[in-house]
Amino acid sequence: MTTEGSPGQGQGLHTHVLDTLGLAITAGEYLPGSVLRTDEIAERFDASRTVVREVVRVLESMHLVESRRRVGVTVRPTDEWNVYDPRVIRWRLAGTDRPRQLRSLTVLRSAIEPVAAGLAARLATPQQCAELTEAALGMVRTSRGHQLEGYLQHDIAFHRVVLNASGNEMFARLGDVVAEVLTGRTEHAVMFHDPDPAAVTLHVQVAEAVREGDAERAEALTRRIAVGALEELDVLAP
Repeated sequence: MTTEGSPGQGQGLHTHVLDTLGLAITAGEYLPGSVLRTDEIAERFDASRTVVREVVRVLESMHLVESRRRVGVTVRPTDEWNVYDPRVIRWRLAGTDRPRQLRSLTVLRSAIEPVAAGLAARLATPQQCAELTEAALGMVRTSRGHQLEGYLQHDIAFHRVVLNASGNEMFARLGDVVAEVLTGRTEHAVMFHDPDPAAVTLHVQVAEAVREGDAERAEALTRRIAVGALEELDVLAP
């Protein structure tokens, strides 16, 4: 019988242990320098040593912990964490530091996405333009009647296309980061029940500007979306 309400041995238990420890570390329950004993983790979750080792390896890859011989698994300082890892973002958004984390990520988006949209207007393929238009229209269709889950999927698709169509591989890799931010806002109710109609319209206009090759307009409109997102945070996550 497993503890902590966890599933049995296997991938399900691996995910459960990883999420539980990741949430605890990013929430500050284990301060930097704290030592986690693998034998205690195994006992706590009724997990095999193999499962615990795999979990530790994943946490090490995120720079949340480091293994020290004869010491154990030590929590690393927060400034060493891989804060761009989507799972780290997800865990931090689930914690008490959510407002600051949301604002930090939204400021990042406001610096990157307008530039990406301008590049997309110059470089997007016809297929990418069609995908962007489809995502924007999907946002329109699901922007009323409390269809936030459906809206979220179209919103994520829209921003992924913009980043990919920029032609910059560094921007494109931020697609998962943006997806976690948008998902976190929805899951933790840091959104209005129905999206702001003005923001939805701006997305449609960005798709039009990209399709028409108007880089200056695409960048300016996307910057207005970013400003609006920050203003929403002032109200919903002050």
